[in-house]
Amino acid sequence: MSVDYEKKQDEVRLSPEREKELWASCRTDDCAREELIVSYRPLVFWLAQKFHVSPSIYPDLVQEGMVALIKAVDKFEPERQLKFTTYAFYRIKGQMVNYLQRSEAKAPLPVDDEEMCISDDFSCDSYDLFLTLSQEIEKLPNREAEVVSEMFFKGHEAKEVAKDQGIDVSHVYRLKRSAIARLKSWIFPDHTTKKA
Repeated sequence: MSVDYEKKQDEVRLSPEREKELWASCRTDDCAREELIVSYRPLVFWLAQKFHVSPSIYPDLVQEGMVALIKAVDKFEPERQLKFTTYAFYRIKGQMVNYLQRSEAKAPLPVDDEEMCISDDFSCDSYDLFLTLSQEIEKLPNREAEVVSEMFFKGHEAKEVAKDQGIDVSHVYRLKRSAIARLKSWIFPDHTTKKA
């Protein structure tokens, strides 16, 4: 992928209080508008990675998503009590799908079905979980964080990760198990203590 996963991790989730302040002033304050756009930028990258497109199409897909995100920020009405993630999610996803359909129509050769394929099992809730996980992964020891990021966010197989890291496949699985155990204890502390 041409856009690194690390760019998504640089973003910090806004507190509800800060987000409320930003929505209150974003119509008149360009800095507040910009902060909202930047804080929701990971949603664009996350959605773009859910489409199985060729690397040559990916940057354009992200660009389409960013345009949709900016429009969503500009048109969002917080007084309607709708969650912005839900509102933006469908706008961004829709614009990306439209872009892919337009690209396919212009293509001189038929586009592989796999390039147009998108998983049906993702939603706003899975994006919220993604954000939580990406924040918690930063707390993991370096090796565990690298293994989990490669396997879960980039979709690499254990043997690929082992080769890239220069370690044994069994060590990759140990790091993955250890990382998952830590993440579960941090994200679901009640469940872990009850089990223990």
